[in-house]
Amino acid sequence: MSNYLKKENSLYLNNSLNSLVNWYSWNPESLQKAQQEEKPIFLSIGYSGSYWCEVMQEESFHNETVADMLNQHFIPIKVDKDERADIDKYYKQVYQLMNGQACASPVSIFLTENLEPFYSAAYIAPYPKGNVLGFEELLKVVIDKYAHDKATMIKKGQEVRSYLNPKKLKIEATRLNLSMLYTVQLHAKELFDPEYGGFGAEPKFLHISTLELLLDTYEATQDKELLTMVEKTLQYLYEAEIYDAKQGGFYRYANQKDWSLPRQEKTTYDNALIASLYWRIFQLTQNIFYKSVAQQVVNFMLIDMQEADLFYSNSVVKKNGELIIDKKIVTAYNAMMITTLFEMGKTEDQYTQQAIASLDQLLEQAYPHDQLFHTDNIKGFLEDYAYLGLALLAAYRTTQNQRYLILAETLANQSIEQFYDYGFWKFSNDSIVVYDDIYDPLYPSAMATMLLFLHQLSFFIDSDYNQMVFRTLEINSYQLMRQPISSPKMSQVLVRHLKKML
Repeated sequence: MSNYLKKENSLYLNNSLNSLVNWYSWNPESLQKAQQEEKPIFLSIGYSGSYWCEVMQEESFHNETVADMLNQHFIPIKVDKDERADIDKYYKQVYQLMNGQACASPVSIFLTENLEPFYSAAYIAPYPKGNVLGFEELLKVVIDKYAHDKATMIKKGQEVRSYLNPKKLKIEATRLNLSMLYTVQLHAKELFDPEYGGFGAEPKFLHISTLELLLDTYEATQDKELLTMVEKTLQYLYEAEIYDAKQGGFYRYANQKDWSLPRQEKTTYDNALIASLYWRIFQLTQNIFYKSVAQQVVNFMLIDMQEADLFYSNSVVKKNGELIIDKKIVTAYNAMMITTLFEMGKTEDQYTQQAIASLDQLLEQAYPHDQLFHTDNIKGFLEDYAYLGLALLAAYRTTQNQRYLILAETLANQSIEQFYDYGFWKFSNDSIVVYDDIYDPLYPSAMATMLLFLHQLSFFIDSDYNQMVFRTLEINSYQLMRQPISSPKMSQVLVRHLKKML
């Protein structure tokens, strides 16, 4: 069987080379083929570390009937979410609009040949479960409707797409002020798990940016209960199964409220951000326990998750015990790690040397000829510019090398030119235009991170950056003032903007 993924570099896509489904990659040729043959598209978006992507691959895509139907009646397209973060973000917004709730991976979308989405799901089991259709039954329904009621599907898809531009929504602005700190205090105390630390029930995620916001709020209010919440969480995390005591590093989430039964997946972004958090609270408390944990996490990344000074995207232990490392180099993830190394290097020189080596290597690989890339041959997204900008500022503050500051200013101006839209920010602006939002689903919002970068840069460069920061905060003021803890990174930026602090 022909398979159109043979030229792809992605580990996730390569895992489907022997699939019964004749997968295509997302490219103009595949989309044109759908139009020429007037076939609907089945789009499957996932990544190498996802448990449910693995299950769907084994159960659904290895089902001969399902595979035959997909091959005969659809153009099946598979996408690596870490590689094409723009496609993942766009279709997760589609899923949320159509289902009234968010989803993780995989994302399964049915589209017309002109990319109008008419049905969305996450994991689809091969057989029915209760009132939920199995994949085979669902495909039969879609094939029939596409043949006999295509106009309704097109109309539905056009309606969905019309809601995806936030500029068309009514903006409810409210006055921005530091009273939101009181709201953070109130909501944090309501949501905090007093028994095991952290927030929410199972599955339980790290929520690193929420803990960072609590520290900002503590520093602004001196409410020691907030500091206690963060300390209690970080102590529990290290002692629980979500920390890998043998190899080092934190897993992405735990299946139990007490941080036990973790999904044995580690990401560079989680470990970069949580090492930074442990280091920050060490600086606040001078408790060497936190310093030790931060160093253990960074050492794990340096030993097991990097090569030639650049960091891989994730690792996962499969059900058979095999360790799989996705060696994809993602600019945003590397920039997070580099920023953490610079922070820790203020008192530990070896980390500074590593940070400089990693930053210079990343610039050489990801920023050739003044064009930033997200990963191999994929143009940079808002998150890449934002996180790399912060890394460059960290490098400048540490080394005083003007080259880093000049490049940070260049990146900021390129970002504004490509992504800024009068207070709104596009996550991508190439083949798919998708606007970013203020929430921190896996790691801090790209838009919020860009605002932090511009806010920090304004301390070193005479510019109008803070006008753009204020305009974006103003557009999102209604949500920020009422539910600041639901968008913690943006709330951190708001506090720093109002207090005029770096």
